[in-house]
Amino acid sequence: MSNSGKIVLDLCGGTGAWSAPYVAAGYDVRNITLPEQDVRYYKPPRRVYGVLAAPPCTDFSISGVRWWKTKDKEKGLLEALSVVAACLHIIEDTKPVWWALENPVGRLPRYIGKYNYTFQPHEYGDPWTKRTCIWGKHNIPVKTPVEPVGKWVGGSASGHRRIVDNPHFLPPDWVHKLPPSADRSTLRSITPAGFAKAFYEANK
Repeated sequence: MSNSGKIVLDLCGGTGAWSAPYVAAGYDVRNITLPEQDVRYYKPPRRVYGVLAAPPCTDFSISGVRWWKTKDKEKGLLEALSVVAACLHIIEDTKPVWWALENPVGRLPRYIGKYNYTFQPHEYGDPWTKRTCIWGKHNIPVKTPVEPVGKWVGGSASGHRRIVDNPHFLPPDWVHKLPPSADRSTLRSITPAGFAKAFYEANK
């Protein structure tokens, strides 16, 4: 049976890592992400099969806890919350068969309620750590855990290699130790391939 008629919205999808298994399986995946499209102004189609939402975590993640008091006074927090609200509004409006929203451990639960569960990348085959919260209505992916092992290479987290392509040569907490760079936030936000595949298998 063809999946081409099943629309999956990938809200704030960035690189499209989370929805990649659906693209490969022939679903009609629509990646609504900046700079091309702002989820806050997006008008979704009527019939949506599934929704993946990964709003930016900069203002919510516990990795930035030391800046929270400052961020509370800035418009950045309101901007971030408006994106989350837009994602939830689209979900409510389209009433998909399944949906999921992810964000790293932090303070987002203060604003939208407790998450359904959390996961670590190494629980789904990618040997590093970055606990992530998941909200939604869907089947929980089956875990395929591995040990979160690895090591620094040449004293650098990435060197001249694409770190996301070489997980077995990275420290368990590499994602937290990335040096400042233009692509740091993008690399930190990429959905682990193992979780993305397991999620797809549980929610076809």
